[in-house]
Amino acid sequence: MYNDNPTLEGLKNEIVECKQGEVFHKENPEPTPDADTRKFYIESYGCQMNFSDSEIVASILSEVGFQSTRNMEESDLILINTCSIREKAEDTVRKRLRVFDKVKETRPGTLVGVLGCMAERLKTKLLDEEKLVDLVIGPDAYRDLPKLVAEADDGEKGINVFLSREETYADISPMRLDSNGVSAFISIMRGCDNMCSFCVVPFTRGRERSRDAFSIVAEAVDLYNKGYREVTLLGQNVDSYKWENPETGNRVSFAELLEMVAQVYPDLRVRFSTSHPKDMTDEVLHTMAKYENICKYIHLPVQSGNSRVLDLMNRTYDREWYIDRLEAIKRIIPDCAISSDIIAGFCTETEEEHQDTLSMIELANYSMSYMFFYSERPGTVAARKLEDDIPLEVKKRRLQEVIRLQTQISYRHNQRDIGKTFKVLIEGDSKKSDQDFKGRNSQNKMVVFPKQEGLKPGEYTWVKIHDATSATLKGEIVEK
Repeated sequence: MYNDNPTLEGLKNEIVECKQGEVFHKENPEPTPDADTRKFYIESYGCQMNFSDSEIVASILSEVGFQSTRNMEESDLILINTCSIREKAEDTVRKRLRVFDKVKETRPGTLVGVLGCMAERLKTKLLDEEKLVDLVIGPDAYRDLPKLVAEADDGEKGINVFLSREETYADISPMRLDSNGVSAFISIMRGCDNMCSFCVVPFTRGRERSRDAFSIVAEAVDLYNKGYREVTLLGQNVDSYKWENPETGNRVSFAELLEMVAQVYPDLRVRFSTSHPKDMTDEVLHTMAKYENICKYIHLPVQSGNSRVLDLMNRTYDREWYIDRLEAIKRIIPDCAISSDIIAGFCTETEEEHQDTLSMIELANYSMSYMFFYSERPGTVAARKLEDDIPLEVKKRRLQEVIRLQTQISYRHNQRDIGKTFKVLIEGDSKKSDQDFKGRNSQNKMVVFPKQEGLKPGEYTWVKIHDATSATLKGEIVEK
């Protein structure tokens, strides 16, 4: 199935072959349920990559006869896929581990495992000091899970937190957990080479490596054939994706990969996350503008609006560079929505520098943002070299100012959509009423609208907006 020439032209045959049924990924074997079938339960926290990883873990376990369950009370193996990006996330995991420990008391023999970033960061501490877990498995060691489970069954503590420079899990077909059957993640790369001073990811997920472009396209085709109509390409920094064909030496950039996936099917929507401002090229933007099915939405974390603070964060761009990227997006894709990540109260941040962040939120006109106050993470450059000198009450006050402003801007952003008509991919029933559908438009905005007979999740419809809050658009189905 592989082509020696990884170009858009050279990929056409592969896409045709996949559409005809030749898929690179293996199907998940369906275990025959019986009284002896062991069951696993998994919870995921943190970024989208963790949720994608949990689907890989589920596939690996199903290969050796485990069956997924949503009821932890009947599980033989309880797994929690963890995040270390903030202290609060780790506290949440510790609370859940105590809950799992109660399950073990009522169900002897049940194993508990910690996966992901927290496993990598704390390693043997989870096994030796907290004594709440039987398995500790880092993000690059999931293939080793069946062996570690067998060892834990024999009374040994299982641990593998080895960070790989090659592992991408490209040959594993993820088991879609809690899926709506409409949208799915595709992991295109792992790790991160951006040493932001506040971030633990390079230490918990290792160095950056990109997945085989052909396996990514094959997974997109497979998902479409199974009824999915939207894929999100995932990576810590998708814009730095670069895969080199080991046989020819030809390289595929992120813009080229984006076009490859967009060409799979015209009604397969394509999203991606997350972008880094230093790597967001005009080539990517022109590719987005070229294809209707590449969603007009970019998550472009700014973190701070002040150049000095950005330098302390080691973000490798300044305020002016970020503004240039904003202007490029608005010039090349005028209808593109932009969202962001923002940290309030980073080390030594002054009130004037905080105001620069507020002014950036206004300038960028973000549709939404993920907003936090700075939380020092052990082992990071900031923890080693910078003083966390902003009082907690100041951090919280600045964060509230950020949240208040962003909420106002999100509301104005959505109010401007009233009267407009959008193509919406139906995801399922609205949370508040089974008489309404929910779905997203190209700009990643949630749209709620009354059901119409004959329509179902996975289909597109046109919705005219008549009302809006800061988080949701409300409308009615119309003919287009």
